[in-house]
Amino acid sequence: MTLRAVVESVGHYLPERIVPNSHFEATLDTSDEWIRTRSGIERRRFAAEGETTSDLAIAAAKAALDHAGLTPGEIDGIIVATSTPDLTFPSVATMVQNGLGMQHGFAFDVQAVCAGFIYALATANAMLISGQSRRMIVIGAETFSRIMDWEDRSTCVLFGDGAGAVILAAQEGTGQNSDRGILAADLNSDGRYREMLYVDGGVSTDGRAGKLRMQGNPLFRQAVDKLASTAITVLQKAGLANDEVDWIVPHQANIRIIAGTARKMNISMDRVIVTVQDHGNTSAASIPLALSVGVETGRIKRGDLILSEAIGGGLAWGSVIFRW
Repeated sequence: MTLRAVVESVGHYLPERIVPNSHFEATLDTSDEWIRTRSGIERRRFAAEGETTSDLAIAAAKAALDHAGLTPGEIDGIIVATSTPDLTFPSVATMVQNGLGMQHGFAFDVQAVCAGFIYALATANAMLISGQSRRMIVIGAETFSRIMDWEDRSTCVLFGDGAGAVILAAQEGTGQNSDRGILAADLNSDGRYREMLYVDGGVSTDGRAGKLRMQGNPLFRQAVDKLASTAITVLQKAGLANDEVDWIVPHQANIRIIAGTARKMNISMDRVIVTVQDHGNTSAASIPLALSVGVETGRIKRGDLILSEAIGGGLAWGSVIFRW
């Protein structure tokens, strides 16, 4: 018997406040055209005052449960990917567990910045196929608006807040790549590149939350190469070819990175789910948000082969290939 971690449902939550590019024109030397041209972003959402990452994550988890017709009692594990937790500890995942009324199972966070959801999926996959768990919620949730330097036009216009969740269940498969569920994962990191994307504060350094810092051009070059490489690797692991992929659902950082990666893989942008124009870069939340939008709009259907890849601070990057 081969166990597969199969996606049963998906859901998302976005804060109510919509922030168009024009919002930044009053305080920064920037414009709607400048932001669109360089990033593809047109608008993003910002969490309301007092609205935390766990609030977003709980709402996304409830949406996924409703979509599946499941109750919290049928979930035995929660993983939240986030770099913007409510508190240093306890984890956002335990706050989600409490918010759902769960008094059983386990919950923990994963931190790999923008690659966090890929790392969380790979972790959940390992737990499900090993028998450690039977059904899990995997969430990406961020409030990056809380770590922006509002005087840095190169970064503060790029990020937004949101959360997305998927429910994974262990189901029997044939062991062939025609199975539904996660077919392969590929994870990588290289700490030499940490200064390309980081937050300049921390508990063990100066006790500050800090602000996000990014070296845009060097990071762009690393991103396209590494995302294409991990995508090719995960396809090889699964014994699949580029032309078998129905949809790429990438990390939504920048339209030029998304297009550059697709071009390197010789995959048409018609087969890429793009939401960066509406959400901005929501870090670990961007892939589950895009998955949820893809399902909601009727593009992603049962049996579709999905390739997701992401890169974030660390640098950490990776990919997952799965059949919906």
